[in-house]
Amino acid sequence: MLPRPRIAIIGGGPCGLTLARLLECKGITYTVFERDLSATSNDAAGGSLDIRAETGQRALREAGLFEEFKRFARYDDTAVAIADNRGKRVLEMGQGRDAPEIDRSDLRRILLESIPKDKIKWGHALVCTELGEEGSPVLKFANGAVLDGFKLVVGADGAWSKVRRLVTQATPQYSGKTFLESRINTSNPLYATTASKVGPGMLLSIGAGRPIVTQRQGNGSYRNYCGLQVPVDFFRNSTAVDLQNAEATRAMLLRDFYADWADQYKELIRHATDFRVWPLHTLAVGDMDWKSVPGVTLVGDAAHLTIPNGEGVNVAMTDALELASKIVEYKGTEENFERAVREYEAGMFPRGRATIDEGRAMADGMFGESPETFLQVMGV
Repeated sequence: MLPRPRIAIIGGGPCGLTLARLLECKGITYTVFERDLSATSNDAAGGSLDIRAETGQRALREAGLFEEFKRFARYDDTAVAIADNRGKRVLEMGQGRDAPEIDRSDLRRILLESIPKDKIKWGHALVCTELGEEGSPVLKFANGAVLDGFKLVVGADGAWSKVRRLVTQATPQYSGKTFLESRINTSNPLYATTASKVGPGMLLSIGAGRPIVTQRQGNGSYRNYCGLQVPVDFFRNSTAVDLQNAEATRAMLLRDFYADWADQYKELIRHATDFRVWPLHTLAVGDMDWKSVPGVTLVGDAAHLTIPNGEGVNVAMTDALELASKIVEYKGTEENFERAVREYEAGMFPRGRATIDEGRAMADGMFGESPETFLQVMGV
């Protein structure tokens, strides 16, 4: 029987898989535990990510995956246009910057293909964690598996991390803001019009605290995000609109939120499909300061969940790179693992505080009264 892996990575998103790949390159034993049933069972999750030179790209270079990344990277989608709710553009920026876009599904596939198939366990949704009699984490999964004996458990399990409670009592708080996501697919009757008005990259339209974000994806389709300031249960209470009923959802948006917006936005809503709700939660800056716990640490959203600010995946991949570097530097005894975690967390805390602050500032601007409010908040 093979020895039990020394490191358990909980979560097979870009952050957890980046860590796995970096450990693989250094010959350090690990296993990834992922809730999805297979590599393709959740391909629709996530939109487009911009991968920045000094953070995400750096991690991919260290992982030996940068050339493969470039095959899917969209350098023409870096442009961002800012408009008001009448459709008037007030600023265009980002053209040519070294932060190409890539679909989350493509990035995940690149990372998955770079690690051995037997090192990821699908269908392992973590239910809870606790410290065992010897002080090491015990992992309990929804499929009935109970595992322990790991030298290090890394929570890369996102916003509602089940590993987080081992190191902190911090809980994500609702920001008061929600995105209602939808699609304009290439077969949509409005597709050609949308492509001509938005073009490559992203169009951010701001007005009366209700932004609309439209962004091109790798297959040419567009994702829309209607920003709403509503209670956290707005789409889940007994009187909520049924998001499976596209006509009712469109009517609600047009009647209650976007009645005074220009026709181009009303047409976008009238043709939108595949509605999905995304309440925006965040940890607090003050949460980024826990006492290091032997055998456990957090990366990515599990560590420093923030309102989307354009940096999320880049900060997460930097976490993976910094933690892997410390593990490599101090690999060996259990005491060395503890030192690696302490030094990683000491560097991660200020990074986490900064990204949480940036998320709040970004949201304040996006959900402002006008594009000028956004530009002022962002210092543009």
